[in-house]
Amino acid sequence: MTVAQTTKYVIKYKLNGERRFEFAQLVNGTEAEARAELDKIHGKEDLISEIAVSKAL
Repeated sequence: MTVAQTTKYVIKYKLNGERRFEFAQLVNGTEAEARAELDKIHGKEDLISEIAVSKAL
């Protein structure tokens, strides 16, 4: 089994209108990947918006 190379990213977003951020290991750093990670962390009833992904320093 080949393990995909991941990079640490910071995901900045709004959760129910409140600014938040999380760190996550993502393969490509796409918004779709970030949303999937946030969906794992937060419940489906939470409103996630304004997602921005960038490499962590």
